[in-house]
Amino acid sequence: MAEIGRHCRELDLLYIVDACQSVGQYPIDVEEIGCDLLTGTCRKFLRGPRGSGFLFVSDRVLQAGYEPLFIDMHGADWTSTGGYRPSETAARFEEWEFPYATIVGCAAAIRYARAVGLGVISQRTPYLAGLLRDGLAVLPGVRALDQGDQLGGLVTIAVEGWQAEGFKAAMDARGINSALSFRRFAQFDFGDKDVDWCLRLSPHYYNTEDEIARVVSAVAGLRAAP
Repeated sequence: MAEIGRHCRELDLLYIVDACQSVGQYPIDVEEIGCDLLTGTCRKFLRGPRGSGFLFVSDRVLQAGYEPLFIDMHGADWTSTGGYRPSETAARFEEWEFPYATIVGCAAAIRYARAVGLGVISQRTPYLAGLLRDGLAVLPGVRALDQGDQLGGLVTIAVEGWQAEGFKAAMDARGINSALSFRRFAQFDFGDKDVDWCLRLSPHYYNTEDEIARVVSAVAGLRAAP
């Protein structure tokens, strides 16, 4: 991410980063990344309320005069019948209607993560995900789909002999939380991997090695008797 940021600076390009999967899992340093804007959600690894998130806006973006497509009287002052003045801060990207209770929940989740420590979390979560990925990858008929030099806490697998909804329902019945992704969500990636669906599992720092083993055992049992 930082290397991309350096190239964007060299070419004077606007650099926008989607950090939804990383916030709450890894320490994020916008200065090191060199991004102009960065988005995050609270419902994933930060474990805050669904529907809450944030946008980081750099001074460079503000000084360049960027503003949202639609702006209201919270993000700008109506200075005349034909003119307005946007907020000098990132508040120009906010709106008058504001989910205060949800934002309070988001702030609580941030404080919780900071109290645990992002350094600790960034070590524990990928470690557990690695145990899970390695355990699943050796099962017959199960294919781990994750690629890259540094794999995070999101584990994706393809399972032969099952339809997506049926497999997730079987995991639900065993008390194991999971999610589904389909080819229509990621045509290029799923096309390259030649899969129509995958199961997503996201262990976090509070999970245990015994729980990881339980998930592997459940998948093995389901795969053996679809």
